[in-house]
Amino acid sequence: MKQPTEDEQLLESPPKQRPEQLFLKSDSWRVLRIMGEFVWGFDNLADVSDGVTIFGSARTKPDDPQYAKAVETARLLAQAGIPVLTGGGPGIMEAANRGAQEAGGLSIGCNIELPFEQGSNAYLSRSLNFKFFFVRKTMFVKYATAFIVFPGGYGTLDELFEALTLIQTGKVKHFPVILFGSTYWAGLVEWLTRVVAEERKVNPADLQLFRVTDDPAEAARIVIEARNEKPADPVARILG
Repeated sequence: MKQPTEDEQLLESPPKQRPEQLFLKSDSWRVLRIMGEFVWGFDNLADVSDGVTIFGSARTKPDDPQYAKAVETARLLAQAGIPVLTGGGPGIMEAANRGAQEAGGLSIGCNIELPFEQGSNAYLSRSLNFKFFFVRKTMFVKYATAFIVFPGGYGTLDELFEALTLIQTGKVKHFPVILFGSTYWAGLVEWLTRVVAEERKVNPADLQLFRVTDDPAEAARIVIEARNEKPADPVARILG
């Protein structure tokens, strides 16, 4: 029988436990494990700067045109010296890691413990496995200054809207969010424009927080231009 994941255990209402069990199984003790995973993640990614996180479906096959475009997009980014981060699994994640690795760039996979085995792809120069979704999601934002979002499902949408929310609320500095695949994203963009924005559930200006493209070269150009426009780090300027 498959054991519950750390996320499942964290979100369950705790059963009554004997005092001697609380030391290792309580939510308070679990906080220390969460803290440890944050520290471990930060240590392993401390040398990564201005990366790009690429999201998309794990179900995308190598013969899908979007797979080839993800390979090309990541290749262009890696050639520009930009680290590529993904969820480390198959599909679009594999394609992005493949493009980055084949171009000699830093190809990072942040995988997650799931009830069903996802497994890491074969194109990683650095592979990390997380137990908690929210710790892993923090790594995607902390070590990237752009998101490229290929067609995907619930997980992809979750990452997309978390990034847009963080930018909209000013929790992170505005960075490029690129929706790759205009046909796939057309319905979502139309709904956001004609329903959500028109009903003022978001400010119409918030629709400018993302771009849509079908061109790997354009996606890479948007990222590279945004990176070049970033103000210089004053500490690095002093030390340099």
